[in-house]
Amino acid sequence: MTQHRALVVRGGWDGHHPVESTELFIPFLEANDYDVQVEESPEIYADAAAMAEVDLIVQSVTMSEITHEQVMGLRAAVAAGTGLTGWHGGIADSYRASSDYLQLVGGQFATHPSKEPSQLREGSEENNYLTYSVDLTDLGRRHPITEGIGDFELTTEQYWVLHDDLIDVLATTTHPVQPWHPWHRPITSPTIWTRLWGDGRIVVTTPGHSPDILRDANVRTIIERGMLWATRTASAS
Repeated sequence: MTQHRALVVRGGWDGHHPVESTELFIPFLEANDYDVQVEESPEIYADAAAMAEVDLIVQSVTMSEITHEQVMGLRAAVAAGTGLTGWHGGIADSYRASSDYLQLVGGQFATHPSKEPSQLREGSEENNYLTYSVDLTDLGRRHPITEGIGDFELTTEQYWVLHDDLIDVLATTTHPVQPWHPWHRPITSPTIWTRLWGDGRIVVTTPGHSPDILRDANVRTIIERGMLWATRTASAS
């Protein structure tokens, strides 16, 4: 007997592999007794009756557009207890034109600094691949999503995120000062955070540019634990 209903919403920019990346996690959800529904657009967010039955939304939609009715439906569902989670641009760089969406998730991709200019190759996505550290906060070291995971390194896009202080930060990364960049001091940015919105829980994990990063043991564990943690709780149903 299935215990939860999960809605996977995917689409947007193909460079983040929305189909391949979400397919990595569907077996995990099914193994944990989730009934999984997949949608290729956010249109379902406007269907209040359908959303009332959803316990967890896994979103992978980079950029793209969302209507007012759809984003209001998403916000209402989360406020009523539906969990929302995702990774990288599929949640932190979705629907750039919607301030209502940005307020919901609490953080927005701003940039991913590039390599030293002499190392750049025309048209290569690896121009933005840097080796950086994901550093657990004190909260992150005891939170069920990240407990037992130490600081770790990745070589991929290092997200610089604009955010508010309603998020609970589980891990950060620091962008150093480099001669070819215009900022004058290191910038520390959240890489993993949670957010409470009404009765709902939100989890954002910024690593996840490509399937190989999603297969990293630390990243995958964090995303999978985040799915379980964000899922509607009995008290919110």
